[in-house]
Amino acid sequence: MHRFIPYVLKGLWRHRTRTALTVSGAAVALFVFCFVGSVQEGLAGLTKGQQAERTLIVFQANRFCPSTSRLPQDYARTIAKVPGVADVVPIRVFMNNCRASLDLVVFHGLPVDKLKTARDLKLTAGDWSEFEKRQDSALVGQAVARRRNLGVGQKFTIGELTVTVAGVFASSRPAEENFIYTQLDFLQRTKGLNSIGAVTQFEVKLAEGAEAEAVVKAIDDNFRGGPVATDTRPKGVFEANAVGDLAELITFANYLGYACVGLVLALVATTTVMAVQDRIREHAVLQTLGFTSAKIFGLVMIESVVVSLVGGLLGIGGALAILAVGGMAIGTEGVSIAFRGSSMLAVTGFGVSLVVGLLAGLFPAWQAARAEIVASLRHV
Repeated sequence: MHRFIPYVLKGLWRHRTRTALTVSGAAVALFVFCFVGSVQEGLAGLTKGQQAERTLIVFQANRFCPSTSRLPQDYARTIAKVPGVADVVPIRVFMNNCRASLDLVVFHGLPVDKLKTARDLKLTAGDWSEFEKRQDSALVGQAVARRRNLGVGQKFTIGELTVTVAGVFASSRPAEENFIYTQLDFLQRTKGLNSIGAVTQFEVKLAEGAEAEAVVKAIDDNFRGGPVATDTRPKGVFEANAVGDLAELITFANYLGYACVGLVLALVATTTVMAVQDRIREHAVLQTLGFTSAKIFGLVMIESVVVSLVGGLLGIGGALAILAVGGMAIGTEGVSIAFRGSSMLAVTGFGVSLVVGLLAGLFPAWQAARAEIVASLRHV
């Protein structure tokens, strides 16, 4: 059937305005479908994986926004003695907005030695030595750097905090690229934050074989009667709880993705039906020349699939390009969900386009294949 593709393309070109409108509609629908899919992948990547399961977050009890959580830094010594704890990282968090935002900027202050071991950061610009020797320096995730147009050596101010960009980093976890890392002492001593000797949370790495539930209970029991009670959870659970409202919206957005698939199906099917109606006599002539019903069926199916795939590929390509360069994310309570395209997302979008093209072409192809030659030749 590939020999007849030029014939199919000529037929599409003959009604190029209609074809262009259908292709553009399919492209827009698949563009939205891929965006919804990227948010779903970002949420799944945030709450799943070994780090989410084998790392605990110790937070102040009955607090939600990181700005309200204040734990004594010396809690780290007590936590480190709990059986099953391999490492403890004190973290001070500062952000520009605790509510849901598309431009959430989150600062994490960590001891330099802990930052190197607790995070998988790869510098794409700048160097570690500059970050270590200057207290007001910062390592900026490349997603934030793109959104804010930041480069090495620039000063960056959010609220009371002003830092100098010492480096830009990439991470194996897309959500990490929406953070800015500073030295813990600097963030604690910044004027207006008043957090000397206090941290927002502790990140606890579990030892091999340690049971997370037992360690969680032991940590919280230690501080139940202390000056500040704690609430300890696995990192994935903690982050899922922080973005709980957003997760519900993202789940609702799934229906938008399904609606887009339905829109493509309706568009391509309508266009294919119109094309078949326009070429009733033409198909009858082909049958008189020896074309079987199966070949007529195949020609219509090819046309439907071509329109769907061209529109789908344009939409998928546009979405992946914007996701790659945009550095977009949505976050709340100091937790970010990164919008990130992936090969799996591209394959899914391609598969959807192909299936939609096949489904949209079935009825008009069957209609064209079973048409009677004499009646079709008389058609005006």
